Amino acid sequence: MNKRFMGLILVVVMTTGLPLTSHAENTSPSPKRDSTELQYQDMLMIVLLPHIEAAVREHYSKSLKEQLIVYPYYVDVTEVKRVNGFRGFHFILTLEAHPTVGPHITVGKDRLVFEVAPTLPGGMVKLVEFQHLETHEVPPHWQDMVK
Repeated sequence: MNKRFMGLILVVVMTTGLPLTSHAENTSPSPKRDSTELQYQDMLMIVLLPHIEAAVREHYSKSLKEQLIVYPYYVDVTEVKRVNGFRGFHFILTLEAHPTVGPHITVGKDRLVFEVAPTLPGGMVKLVEFQHLETHEVPPHWQDMVK
């Protein structure tokens, strides 16, 4: 009896003490440390986020009942162009956004092109192009939010 009990304890200790590895994929690789470029991108996202969310919500309102959220860390700046040369303040920005619902469930991938300039009528930001790139399946327990 004593040997069986000790054997059981040994098996329990060995199996619970083993490191468990996860093979979950990180869908949004995050930077390992802060940089000046990352700080500028984060500030830009704070300014552009209301415009990004408005465009994304308009597109997805046709297929989803629930309001989407676009988190700044789910937006990537893919291209920046100066329209009028060095030190000009007229830009064309291309972004890729991953809108989410609920507990960070991504519903798609979208490309947005914005024109940013102090001389634009009605504000400094104008949506030039919206392109839906991917549609992601919603988990079964979130299907009630699909129209």
